Amino acid sequence: MAILIPALSTCLKKMTSGERRFARRLETHLEDDYLCWFDIPVGKKRRYPDFIILHPDRGLLFLEVKDWKLSSISDLTSTQVTLHTDKGLERKANPLEQVRQCTYTVLNKLKSDLQLINHEGKYKGSLVLPYGYGVVLTNITRKQLNDAIPLDAQDTVLPPHLVICKDEMTDSVDIEVFQSQLWGMFNYTFPNQLTFPQIDRIRWHLYPEIRIQSPDQASLFEEEDFEFKHEDFSGNMPDIIKIMDIQQEQLARSLGEGHRVIHGVAGSGKTLILGYRCLHLAALLHKPILVLCFNITLASKLRSFIRDKEIEHKVQVYHFHDWCGQQLRTYHIKLVDGDNAVWERQVDSVIAGVDKGDIPRAQYGAVLIDEGHDFEADWLKLITQMVDPDTNSLLLLYDDAQSIYKHKNGLNFSLSSVGIQAQGRTTILKLNYRNTQEILQFSYQFAQTYFEQADHDDIPVIKPEAAGISGDNPIVRQFPDAESEVCFLVRCIKKWQLDGRLLQNIAILYPSSYMGKKALDALKKAGIDCIWLAKSDYKKKYDPKKNQLAILPIHSSKGLEFDTVVIIDSSHQYQNDDDVSSIVRLLYVGFTRAMKHLLVTYHEENELSESFEKIAKKKAIG
Repeated sequence: MAILIPALSTCLKKMTSGERRFARRLETHLEDDYLCWFDIPVGKKRRYPDFIILHPDRGLLFLEVKDWKLSSISDLTSTQVTLHTDKGLERKANPLEQVRQCTYTVLNKLKSDLQLINHEGKYKGSLVLPYGYGVVLTNITRKQLNDAIPLDAQDTVLPPHLVICKDEMTDSVDIEVFQSQLWGMFNYTFPNQLTFPQIDRIRWHLYPEIRIQSPDQASLFEEEDFEFKHEDFSGNMPDIIKIMDIQQEQLARSLGEGHRVIHGVAGSGKTLILGYRCLHLAALLHKPILVLCFNITLASKLRSFIRDKEIEHKVQVYHFHDWCGQQLRTYHIKLVDGDNAVWERQVDSVIAGVDKGDIPRAQYGAVLIDEGHDFEADWLKLITQMVDPDTNSLLLLYDDAQSIYKHKNGLNFSLSSVGIQAQGRTTILKLNYRNTQEILQFSYQFAQTYFEQADHDDIPVIKPEAAGISGDNPIVRQFPDAESEVCFLVRCIKKWQLDGRLLQNIAILYPSSYMGKKALDALKKAGIDCIWLAKSDYKKKYDPKKNQLAILPIHSSKGLEFDTVVIIDSSHQYQNDDDVSSIVRLLYVGFTRAMKHLLVTYHEENELSESFEKIAKKKAIG
């Protein structure tokens, strides 16, 4: 069965009856190595072919689907068609000309990429993939078409081999015959099969919204025009591109209406999908969209993404307690009295304000929650009331293994108890794309014995599966004291700078503020540009694009990622903290922030350091 993006069940409402029939035929009559996109705008100019089909052997096919009846066609030329409508005669582009123009717009784009060009042999200078285009007439049979338009005239306006008719797309049509008609729309074939990297590059060009932009490449693509000339861009084309995988893209495009939950491991692309969802909803909704997370630094990163996409007038990003404060200020609600911390009383005040009707419900067209595992039940009860019932759009993303606050072991309550209607609408993401295989194995082997299985909503802590590339083993280093540990850190940063690593791609994480301050002082003394993300004011100002090294508590690193991560003072245990599992979860979060390189240092010997060394030695021997 072919992979249809979005999933057929989520786009039936927007399809015509003919499009639905043809989509079902693609699903049932093509194998699972076919990718089929329906009604997704291509490139920055947002052109809409009805279907795009990609296959490793066959190539790229563009199809325009029309539900016209023969009686509705008044006149047809090679460039336009005149239709009988309720408003009288209307002229439209000939569908074949329409899809042809879209096809060549895409081909010009693909030809700008040297990795998609043949460099030798018979096809030197041409694209590495065949291509074709055609028209599907869902309400006109082949006999009706032949009776209405003589064959010699069809060659000019709708060549027979470029048309699929109503009787050629029924559920009883032979699979081989159906496929032969599709691939008869190609003028030629190539002997070579597309590689996975080439398929990803094609998707990268077709759909800019699914690109994953690394900090050093982001500036190249933000202002890209889909219809640029070859010489404008070929010199800057990246050799290595990052893009959503097929599962992520299909999920992001197929979320549909209502409440949705994504339970994903660290590095599985949860925040990436949230960002795509923001773009999608911003184009549809009139009411503002609210994005909430727990981490102040992550909120800054998400806000930067929203600004880059120029949708900040539609999408509001807050960390939860900042949003509570904003609600109190906006609706002039006084803080409730009590001995609890201010941030706790802010939450209580907002809940009370909503209950009394002083703060309105249904303020947002959609609410998206990242880091849902760190939200209390009362918070989620409050947030679900902020969704407009007319749109009822809510997305919750979480990972039990990353619960690091208040000794929580994930969502220790049912989602239905807080008003989230997620029955049958939960997706699990197991593949980790962020970390190298070695970093992921190190992280999970260290933490797995401490992870407790959650039995709420029948969703356990899920084991991540590696999808990343292979790389260097994480390095564990012991030092006699804190001074030696920090001196080694400074030497490493200087060396990495000489090796060409950008400071913005490096992070120093720590569990204790004492070591964070010590590292900050040493790095500043060495003349290394850095920012200490320990206080909320600095966290709010964090700019992931600015080339400076980030020093931050492990707690504040959630949702972030860096090429290189150093965890200093990693075996530190807080006084009177007997719950080792909470420390392990914290370290697991820190370890999985590293995409390529992980350095773990310590100067205190205890059961944590023994675990580091044991796993590191096992990896070295293995």
